[in-house]
Amino acid sequence: MIEREKVLEILSNIIEPDLKKDIITLNLVENLLVEENKVKLTVYVSNPAMHARNRMKEAVTFNLKSRLGNEVEIECVVMQKSNELNDTHRKVLPDVKKIIAIASGKGGVGKSTVTANLAGGLAKKGFKVGVVDADIYGPSMPTMFDLVGERPNMIEIDGVSKIEPIESHGVKILSIGFFTDKENAVVWRGPMASKALIQMFNDAHWDKLDYLFVDLPPGTGDIHLSLIQSIPLDGVVIVSTPQEVALADARRGVNMFKMDNVNVPILGLVENMSWFSPVELPQNKYFIFGRDGAKNLAMGMGIPFLGQIPLIQSVCESGDSGRPSIFQEEFPKDTSIDKVVNEFENQVELLTNLVSNEK
Repeated sequence: MIEREKVLEILSNIIEPDLKKDIITLNLVENLLVEENKVKLTVYVSNPAMHARNRMKEAVTFNLKSRLGNEVEIECVVMQKSNELNDTHRKVLPDVKKIIAIASGKGGVGKSTVTANLAGGLAKKGFKVGVVDADIYGPSMPTMFDLVGERPNMIEIDGVSKIEPIESHGVKILSIGFFTDKENAVVWRGPMASKALIQMFNDAHWDKLDYLFVDLPPGTGDIHLSLIQSIPLDGVVIVSTPQEVALADARRGVNMFKMDNVNVPILGLVENMSWFSPVELPQNKYFIFGRDGAKNLAMGMGIPFLGQIPLIQSVCESGDSGRPSIFQEEFPKDTSIDKVVNEFENQVELLTNLVSNEK
């Protein structure tokens, strides 16, 4: 007859890899049922990835069988903890409420423009916001926030040296562009680029933030996987133009984040460059890249649509001048970018309520 206390003792030797404590101390074991030669239990882990859940299941099964005997039947269900519980015990950036990635399957669709204006819009609303420019090979944030040539300072926090993000327009920013010469290409292999990215999270003093946006490089490569495995993302926003070639890549991007071993919630899709309106004819709309392509894609894939941003001169010029459109005083209040910011807030609230209800 298997004793419940013996099972708990064995489980107390299994460490949750992200939280660095045993699963009993962290109260991650629930529904423990011991019947003759059978043990049933549910274990919660902080990492949502399938490989993390599989490793925990293997660890539980191996430890119980090695101590109780191979004839014991183990029924172990491993689930992700709710985001609310994750926030309490998050090892990486515990003072950041939401970490949101901005991604695109294809380059040149305006992903960094959306990131800058989304971060700026939330900062204007009074939120504490930061941006990690993870586009290692084409960093844009120094230009968009007028920080070209700036270098972060090192500060000491609890006896440890940390990188201090540079603040512009109320947004804290770290970019690989701060550490490289803008005239020279960044020629790094995947592991080196991934390591540099992770350092901008682990070795920086972000302090308390409501949102930390991660401007990812285009595509679905090493950097994306390294980030997902190392940083607990709360959601992702996909950016695309209405053009069919961009939509095909956006579809692949959405599917990557929906994979079982990735499993990051899709907060929504933004359609950029939806139409062109010349300065002299602001009421005219010319659908250069097609019409409603990303909107239709979102509807077809069952993901939220956050809005459309037109291709207008002021948006382009403001980014090049180092002052995102959302901060331009002459920019009308009822703009497409403001609507995207508001819809993003709605989707974050819906996601938070969904997690709370599931708990």
